[in-house]
Amino acid sequence: MARNTRTFSDLDFNFTAHPVTSDLTRKYDDEAIKQSVKNLVMTQHYERPFHSEIGSQLRGLLFEPATPMLNILIKRAITDTIINFEPRVKLIDVRVKLSPDTNEVYVSVEFSIVNTVRPITVTMTLKRTR
Repeated sequence: MARNTRTFSDLDFNFTAHPVTSDLTRKYDDEAIKQSVKNLVMTQHYERPFHSEIGSQLRGLLFEPATPMLNILIKRAITDTIINFEPRVKLIDVRVKLSPDTNEVYVSVEFSIVNTVRPITVTMTLKRTR
C-alpha cells in the first residue's frame, strides 16, 4: 500500500498559541479536513466575501418544524455542500437525528479522504440559537 505523501494543513480555529514559538497552532491532515467540513456545513450563502456561492442553507432549516421531511432536507443540504465544495473527500454517509424536545439536531458525516480507504466521522450538534 502506497503511503500518502500529501499533507493538508489549516489554522486551528481556537486560535491557541504554540507553546514554543507563540505562533498560531495548525491542524494537519485528518483534523484539518474535519475542521473544513464543519466550517463548510456551518457557512451560509453570501457569508464569505467574494465567494457568495460557498455555503449551505442549513442554518435556515434549523428554524423549520421538526418533521421527517426536515430530516431529508438537512441531509440533502449537507450532502450537496460537501460534494460541491470539498474536493478532498469522498462522502460515504450523512446521518441526521432530530431532537425536537431540546431543539437540537445531531449530525454525523462519514467520509474518506481521496485516495485513502479509512473512513473518518465528524459529529456535530446543531442548536437553534435565536
